[in-house]
Amino acid sequence: MNPLHLLVRVGGGVASRWRNLWFRALGVRMTGYCWLRRISIPRNWADVTLERCSLDDGVVLLCGGPPRPGKLTVRAGTYINRGTMIDAHERVEIGPDCMIGPHCYLTDADHGRKPGRPVAQQTMEARPVVLEAGVWLGAGVRVLKGVTIGQGAVVGAGAVVTRDIPAQAIAVGVPARVVGHRG
Repeated sequence: MNPLHLLVRVGGGVASRWRNLWFRALGVRMTGYCWLRRISIPRNWADVTLERCSLDDGVVLLCGGPPRPGKLTVRAGTYINRGTMIDAHERVEIGPDCMIGPHCYLTDADHGRKPGRPVAQQTMEARPVVLEAGVWLGAGVRVLKGVTIGQGAVVGAGAVVTRDIPAQAIAVGVPARVVGHRG
């Protein structure tokens, strides 16, 4: 191996270990070692649970609303690619061994839309988002509130998921619709 490549790899490993210690000290619940590139968890650190997962450059884990443990959970073996944002107000749970492509956005809430009041002054409407084991989200997928994506499902790049996707399904489009099944 090229000595420069080795230096970069070792440096990245040291930085990841430092981030593990830093986020644990802030209150993030971690099980085992998590591979953490340059990620952001700007607040409500105790709301986040990470289990032996991998988070790439630019991943943002954002928890809003009153602090509550278990609001955002990423299970073991999951990989979240660069530039992805997860926004949790009630509960976002990502199951084990999931793959989330670059620049995805997952949220469990949106603003109210009642007439007569500005949107910014309305309360957030939240419903849990769950990705079951082995889900694969392609690049740029959006997952909106109240959605469960079943075990082993695949969601194609650029899809917007507004409804549940069954286990082993292949879904694409805006809004996402099932176009096939795996196996």
